[in-house]
Amino acid sequence: MPQYQQIIKIPTSGKSLLRITNKIQAIVAESGIQIGVCHLFLRHTSASLIIQENADPDVLKDLENFFAKLVPEWETYIHNAEGADDMPAHIRTVLTHTSEQIPIARGRLLLGTWQGVYIWEHRQRGSGRELVVHITGE
Repeated sequence: MPQYQQIIKIPTSGKSLLRITNKIQAIVAESGIQIGVCHLFLRHTSASLIIQENADPDVLKDLENFFAKLVPEWETYIHNAEGADDMPAHIRTVLTHTSEQIPIARGRLLLGTWQGVYIWEHRQRGSGRELVVHITGE
């Protein structure tokens, strides 16, 4: 069964949800695989990979507001070697995902009409994030 893999570097600009659907779709197209699975793996512990609403930006704002209340940065955490926002970022990542699998048909991601793929940066400052895109199929 054919496989295709690429590791891409994606810069983030601090706490935000960065839509990467088009980048992933371009890699799927480049792979030439028409039917299969696209596995995504974010190689970090302070950012997440999620599939979420891509039409109404209020959904993303509500998610960010909810997580800010659920995992506050002003709490006293034991781990603070990399700053006050680091441990909350690790907790937020544990509550979400660092990997996703998306089916492929006719050379396209089979996302729902309103779904998009996002990197959710949980740190205050931006970072260079690495995403492994592994495609299997035929």
